Formats: sequence, C-alpha cells, structure tokens
Amino acid sequence: MKNFLKTFLAVLCAMAVAGLLKMLVFFGVIGSLASLGSTRPVMPREGVLDINMSEFAITEQTSESSFSLASIGSATTPNVGMWDIIRAIDNAAADNIVKSIYLRPDGVTSGIAQLEEIRKALTKFRESGKPVIAYTEAPSNGSMYLATAADKIYMSSNRGGLNTFVGISSRMIFLKDLLDRLGVNFQLIRHGKFKSAGEMYIRSEASAENIHQNQVLVNTIWREFSSAIADSRDIETRELNALIDNLSLNFPEDFKQAGLVDETFDHAALVEKMCVINGVPSEKDLHLIRISDYIEARIRSAVSYKGDRVAIIFADGEIVDDKSDYDNVDGDRFATIINDIREDKDIKSVVLRVNSPGGSVNAATKIKNALDRLAEEKPVVASFGNYAASGGYWISAGAARIYSDATTLTGSIGVFSMVPEFSKTAKNLLHVNVTSIKSNRHSDMFSLMRPFDSAETAYMQSSVEDIYSQFVALVAQGRGIAPHEVDEIAQGRVWAGSDAIDIQLVDEIGTLEDAIAYAAGLAGLEEDGYSIATYPRPLTTMESFMYSIGNKKNEPSILAGTPFEGIAKALLNMKAHDPSKAYALMDYSLDIR
Repeated sequence: MKNFLKTFLAVLCAMAVAGLLKMLVFFGVIGSLASLGSTRPVMPREGVLDINMSEFAITEQTSESSFSLASIGSATTPNVGMWDIIRAIDNAAADNIVKSIYLRPDGVTSGIAQLEEIRKALTKFRESGKPVIAYTEAPSNGSMYLATAADKIYMSSNRGGLNTFVGISSRMIFLKDLLDRLGVNFQLIRHGKFKSAGEMYIRSEASAENIHQNQVLVNTIWREFSSAIADSRDIETRELNALIDNLSLNFPEDFKQAGLVDETFDHAALVEKMCVINGVPSEKDLHLIRISDYIEARIRSAVSYKGDRVAIIFADGEIVDDKSDYDNVDGDRFATIINDIREDKDIKSVVLRVNSPGGSVNAATKIKNALDRLAEEKPVVASFGNYAASGGYWISAGAARIYSDATTLTGSIGVFSMVPEFSKTAKNLLHVNVTSIKSNRHSDMFSLMRPFDSAETAYMQSSVEDIYSQFVALVAQGRGIAPHEVDEIAQGRVWAGSDAIDIQLVDEIGTLEDAIAYAAGLAGLEEDGYSIATYPRPLTTMESFMYSIGNKKNEPSILAGTPFEGIAKALLNMKAHDPSKAYALMDYSLDIR
C-alpha cells in the first residue's frame, strides 16, 4: 500500500510538472508570436520591388499576423491587403530606392476586381518612367492579365510548365439528385426569376434564367480581360480569342510568335537581362525588395492618425448575425464601428469598400441604418470589390456615389428563404418515426421534420415579398430610380460592373483610390491634406492566433483543390442557413486563375 501511494504521488507530481511545462511553452510561443514583426525591414539604398504573386494571398485588408507568418516561414500563405499593395506600388513610383518592378504573376490568388485594380496601379507606375518587368513560367488567365501591364514580358524557355490561359468559366453545382437519395426536401421561397441562390438544392440542372445571366457575366468579364490583354500587346481581340479557341498557345515559342511575350529564356538569362535593365553589374546588386517588406517599411509604418481623415470601412465577407465571426461582416459589430466613425470629429468623409456576396437581411438592415445616420453628417461613397451583390448592394444603395470595377459582380436584388425538411430521411433512410405534440396548428412548421402546408408556404412567401419590396424601395430611393424600373433590373439578377453602369446601379467605373479622392473632395479636403484610417481594426497576431484555434471554419477540407470542393461548400452553406431568416445572398462565384 505504501509503495502504491508513493507511485501514485510520483505520477501526480510528474503530471503537474508536465502540465506546467506545457503551459510555459504555450505562453512562450504566444509571446514569440506577439513579438514577431515588430522589427521594421531594412531597405537597401537602391533595389527592385519584387512582386511575387505566389507568395501571398490578396485580401481586402492586410492582417497584422501576415508579416509574422512570413517571418517564421509558416506554410500558411500570408494575407496581404489589396489596398496596401496599391499604395506600395503608388509609393514606389516616387521612391528613389525603387528602380523598377519585377512582377512574377504566376500563382496569383485573387478576385477578379482586385486584379483589375492592381493592374491599373502597375500601369500608372509606368508613367513614372520606371519599368515593370514581368516573368512567367506557366501563364494562366489571371497571370497573363497582370503580366500585360508590364513594359516587357519574358517567359521561361523551359517546357515543363502547364499553361492554363484558356479563357474563364463559371461552375454551378446542383444537389437535388443527391438530396433525393438522402430523402432531404428543400422548400425554397424566393422573389426574382434570376435569384439562383438555393437553386442548387431544388434542381438537377440550371434554370434557363440562371444559364443566361451566367453566360452574360462570363462574356462581359472575358471581354474586359481579353481586350485589356490584346490592347496592351497590340494585337486584335478576335485574333487572341482564335488562338485560345484553337489551343494554339501551348509552348513558350507559341506565346512569343503570337506577340504575347517579348522573349523566352531561362532564369539565368533573365537575371542577366534584369541587371542590364537596372544598370547593375551582377545579381547580388539587384537587391530584390519583397513587396511585403516594402509595405511594412514604407506603407504601414507611415500611417498617421492625426488631423483630418478619410475612413475606409472594409465590408469584406458574407453579412452575418454572428458576433464572433471575424472573417465576415457582422451586423452588430459593423453598426458599432459605423457609429464610432460618425462620432469621430477628425473623420470628415467615408468610403464603404464592399467585397461581399450579401447574407442576412437582418444584419444588412442594421448596417444600412447605421450608414444612413452617418450619411446625414458625413459624405459616404461606396467602392465595390469582387462582389457587391444582394446584401452587399443593400448596404451600398444610399451612398452619394458608387464606384465599381468593370469586373465586379453586383446587383442580385432579390430575397430568399430556404427551409429543409428531413421526414423522408428519418423514415426511409434512418427508419425513425417522429410524432409532434403541439400547442397550435402550425407550432411545428420549423421542426424540419415535415413539409410546409399551403398556408405555411404562403406565410413564408408573404414575408419574402415584403422584404423584396423593401429592397426595391431602398434602391429606388438611393439611386433615384422609379421602383418599377428597379424591379425590371432586379429579380435577383447579377450584373458585371461594366453593365451595371448602364442601368444606373453604379455611377462610375473606378478604383478604391478614385472613391477615396471623390470622398475627400466632397468633404472639401485638399489632395495632401488628409490621412486614411481603415476599419475594422485588423486582429493582432495574438488575436489571430487565438481566433484560429477556435475557428473550425478555417480547417482545410479534404476536397480542397478538387472539382468537388464546391460540393463541400454547398453542403456547409445548407447547414449555415437559418430557416427562420431571410437572405439577400448571391450563391456562387467566378474563379479567375
């Protein structure tokens, strides 16, 4: 017995010591993470700004933890904000230490409108007289679009890369056959013949309206892409399309013969060419400056919060009711941010930067109400990113002016509610019988264990119709269009920005920079007489680390990177939709690679 007690106590002590060591190690790691990125990168006396698009993922805002991740060599791709990239390119044009830009566009992960804005910044940079040199090894749609903003495009002579410059496409997934096998019945209540959100759950193939709007979108966006590429290389757009349609751009010599690249050679020859262009004797004298380091040293360190300011509110992500969801646009959190901006006397005007497919009507209404109060005191201008659709357009409609990129997906003025029921799943698949005991006739209508009857369907439809009428009314008021005219261009249809300007959903094709300049002008601010303040405040390294621990949504899917990744997303969205809520949400995206 005595030996047992000794052993037992020894084990307890060992466990306590091990637990203490683990705790010390944990807080040591946390402390290390918190201290990372505190040292500003040292800039050379002269160098080349190196924009390697495969080294980071482009987001709307830079997260504080991105540079820390990069500094410890994390396998996680750091997120760098599109606005920071553009400011860095603009700053580099006048910065004496930057002699040129070396653009490596392959591996770009970005939305279509973000590419458009970065491409415009590169084109503007060339006006300084400094060159932009692009080098590609395996051209894609996105990388060729970016590369053609350069003075010279060089391509690897190695024939090991796979060229995916074949045009763009949209993919839609339909789950009805799968759900029928599982006995799941979706009851979709919507307004808008083009409102395709939820269609994937009730159809085996796309409706004619959905096919039509997608084809128009793809054609419009590709027209913007292909014309920009063709014009910059001094070839005809029809000639470019013929090359792509006939799969004539396979090998490096094909791209050179077509005039899409200037020369083909290996990396050693590229280095020699870069040395000649930059007037240095050898590779070690090129001094490549990673854009993430340049942003940290020249852009983020120069942020000032003194004097007059223009605020940028980044509404980036789905509009949600979840206060703990920092990856999306929570209604309560953003309404609070907007109210704080309204009370800040140093903020003279506001740009609402929207990169959202929409979401909860309830959350969008909270944000819209707060923006309306803000607009009574300060000018509010909207700038659209990759998406400003459905709820994303809902919160933007009252802006004094709306700027959109040509490739932005916008509109989708429509509403839906979606309620699944699993009675067949329970009975036929699981062999489970369910009996409801209820106080009133329709008490169990949201039990998800039986279909709606006709009265319940009408009840849901009337709610959707009421919200749609509100949506049309606020767009009509904000845009100065008669409600019946809004209804004609609404019906849930999604438009590309270059088409949306013709139907008055946006005012001007322009960048975030253009929107900031206009907002500053409305407030009577001189060009160099104000600073920029961005909201919401990005999470710190510590906060990001703690949030990632508890955020299961960030766990990679086993289907990631496969053609079936969309199925997993669709099934997750099915679970995420609350049957008691109405949504103003666009349910698909266009991937440009």
